[in-house]
Amino acid sequence: MTQQGVRWSADQVLALAPDAASRKAGSKLGAAGPWSEAGSCEEGTVWGLCKGSGSKPYQTIVDIADQAGLAYKCSCPSRKFPCKHALGLLLLWAAEDDTVPTVAQPPDWAEQWIAGRRRRAEDKRPADGGSSPAAADPEAARRRAERRAERVTAGATELEQRLTDLLRGGLASAEQTGYGLWEETAARMVDAQAPGLAGRVRELGAIPGSGPGWPVRLLEECALLHLLDQGWLRRDRFPEGLAATVRSRIGLPASADGPPVRDRWLVLAQYDTADAKLTTRRIWLHGADSGRTALLLSYGAAGRAPELALPVGLALEAELSAYPGAGGHRAALGERFAAPAPLSMRPPGMTATQAAARYGEALREDPWLESVPVTLGRVVPVPDGASWQLADADGELALPLSPAARSRPGLWRLVALSGGAPVTVFGECGHRGFTPLTAWPEHEGEAVPLC
Repeated sequence: MTQQGVRWSADQVLALAPDAASRKAGSKLGAAGPWSEAGSCEEGTVWGLCKGSGSKPYQTIVDIADQAGLAYKCSCPSRKFPCKHALGLLLLWAAEDDTVPTVAQPPDWAEQWIAGRRRRAEDKRPADGGSSPAAADPEAARRRAERRAERVTAGATELEQRLTDLLRGGLASAEQTGYGLWEETAARMVDAQAPGLAGRVRELGAIPGSGPGWPVRLLEECALLHLLDQGWLRRDRFPEGLAATVRSRIGLPASADGPPVRDRWLVLAQYDTADAKLTTRRIWLHGADSGRTALLLSYGAAGRAPELALPVGLALEAELSAYPGAGGHRAALGERFAAPAPLSMRPPGMTATQAAARYGEALREDPWLESVPVTLGRVVPVPDGASWQLADADGELALPLSPAARSRPGLWRLVALSGGAPVTVFGECGHRGFTPLTAWPEHEGEAVPLC
C-alpha cells in the first residue's frame, strides 16, 4: 500500500484547499523557512513542525496513503479541512527535494497519531454476524417510512394549493407579496419532512424582482415544482427508476443499493458549495475500466469543510455502489484497495453537440436535473461578447460558459492552458451553460483543476 515514492504535483495539493484564502495561505507555507523536523515514512505519512505566532510550533501530520482519502491532524485552531499548515507541508513534500527526507522512525507525537489511527481502523471492522438496529427491526422501519410518507403527502398537497393561489392571482403579485410568504411555506415543507421541496420553494421565493425576465423564470420554477408535487402524489404509477428519482428530489433518504463496482477511479474534480447550515463537497470520478462517471457527496457543518478529500488527477482502486434514481451518477465509496496513485489516462471527449444531446436525454429521466457530467474533447475557449464559450476545434458549434464559471479564476487558467490550441475539458453541462472543472492539454500533461 505504500505510496511514498509517488509525489503529487503542486496543483493536486492546492486542489484540496477548501477555499481561495486557504490556497493562498498554504502556498506561502510551502517553503522550507517556517518548517523544522519535517519528514516522511514509507507507509505514506508526512509530518513537520511549523513556526507560528506563538512560542510553540504547530505539529502537523498528514496521511497521504489513507485509503479513505486525505487524513491529517494539526495543533492549530483552524476549523478548515485541510488547514493551511497541512497544505504547506504537502507542497513542501511535493517539491521532491531533501527538505522532507524519508526516515525510519517518526517523532513520538507523530507515532502516537499513527498508532491511534491504526487502532481506530481495527475497531471499525465489523464483527462477524453483527447487524444494525435498523436491520434488526424492519417492521419498525417500515412504519416510520409510512408515517413520513403521509407527512410528505400532506405537505405536497398544501404546496399545490399555494401554487394554485399564486397563478390564480397572477405572477405580478409575487413581487408585492415579499419573501416572507415563501419562507413560511418552506418551513411548512420542512415540518412535512420534505427538504427537497423546501429548498425549491426557497429558490422560487428569491426569483420575483430579481431582474429582467423574472416572471418567465418564476413560471418555469413553478412548473417544475408542480411536476415534482404531482410526481410524489402519483409515484405509485411510475416505473421504479422514476419513482426513486422523485423520492430523491423530495429529499427522502436512500441507501446505495447498486452492486459494488471495483475499478481504478480517476479523480476528475472536487469542489465545495456552502449555505448557512451545510458545506457540500462534490467529487467526480471516472472508472478506467468501466467507463462510468460517478459522484461522491460528503458534508460538513457550516463553516467546516467535509473530511473526505481526494487529489484531482490521481486514481484510487476501490468499490463504488450506486444510489437509486437521480440520474444514476451518485455513488457511495466502499472498500478501498489502494491509496490514490497516478494514472496516465483521461476520459474520452465528445463534441458540444453530443454534450447538449446528453443533457437532453438525461432530462427525460430526471426533469429536475441541473446538469450532467461531460468531457469535451478538442475545444477552444473563445470570447463571446462579455462572456466566454467553448468552441469545437473541428466544428462550428460551441457551448456558452455558465455564469458561475465566468466568475471563477479558473476561467483564466483554462484560457492560459489553451493559448488558442484545443484542450480536453471535464465539467457540468446544463441549462445555464457549461461549467469547466478540470482541463488537460491536447496531447500530454497533468490535469489542471479549474475550481
